[in-house]
Amino acid sequence: MTVTIYDVAREAGVSMATVSRVVNNNPNVKPQTRKKVYEAIERLGYRPNAVARGLASKKTTTVGVVIPDISNSIFAEIARGIEDIANMYHYNIILCNADKKKEKEIRVINTLLEKQVDGLLFMGGTVTEEHVQAFQTSAVPIVLCATSDENGMIPSVDIDHEAAAFDAVSTLVRHGHRHIAMISGTLQDPANGYARFQGYKRALETAGIPYDEDLVRIGNYRYESGVEAMKYFLGLKKRPTAIFAATDEMAIGAIHSIQDEGLRVPDDFSIISVDNIRMASMVRPQLTTVAQPMYDLGAVAMRLLTKLMKKETVENPRVILPHETILRLSVSHV
Repeated sequence: MTVTIYDVAREAGVSMATVSRVVNNNPNVKPQTRKKVYEAIERLGYRPNAVARGLASKKTTTVGVVIPDISNSIFAEIARGIEDIANMYHYNIILCNADKKKEKEIRVINTLLEKQVDGLLFMGGTVTEEHVQAFQTSAVPIVLCATSDENGMIPSVDIDHEAAAFDAVSTLVRHGHRHIAMISGTLQDPANGYARFQGYKRALETAGIPYDEDLVRIGNYRYESGVEAMKYFLGLKKRPTAIFAATDEMAIGAIHSIQDEGLRVPDDFSIISVDNIRMASMVRPQLTTVAQPMYDLGAVAMRLLTKLMKKETVENPRVILPHETILRLSVSHV
């Protein structure tokens, strides 16, 4: 049977109020009494009821985290940053994978709010009007991590995806490339996919290179779509000399597609992308990429959420972290 606070009080020969004070670290308990209570707790194997304590204090010390794809290494690194800061401030994490499906994301958000989490982190997915409506029903703080809402109404921590893509394509231009293709993410994702596509177009315009829609293929951010997109570019009569992939995974897929045809990177094609996942430095040739500070995205988002949960002053609820171009071996001059 479940051991209750009444059982502990009876075992220790004290009142239930005294046991409650000991469990909640109230300093107004004599050391000898505190020792008796702890000994009774240990003998009986008592565990405080977190739900009951939460009802009494109106705090559960839990934070809900919605992750779009738990198999994606980007989100694993971001989650590590969230977890470390949560531990520092004594919050527990409930991590929910939503499989990049809007209906499941909305359902998970509502479930976490029903479980009385103290705050919610929504990580790296497209924020639609339905998401915003779900967030607006919340009585607890919400922070977006590695994404943002189109109208900038919800606190967020992200990078400037348009600028990151601009810097990636500009790196190819500085290496002499002018026939530059793009493997894009979905253009229905304004915070990430469309923003990186716009950065690609702006870099071409800045360099005086005409935009050619035949040099853009839409992928789904994953390896397989990079393979398929590169097969298309390989079939063109006039092949591009360089590829900008919106994610490292798609870039690695493109590299393998090139190598499967007996061609070489960067001798035949230069490749650059955005993210800097661990695999970027493991693939051969090592991938030149624009790095997101993934751990920091999670850590800063969780710190922002703790401030909001504690009702501390927040000077800037929309944080943009810096990105960095990492030059490796997949880009060469033409």
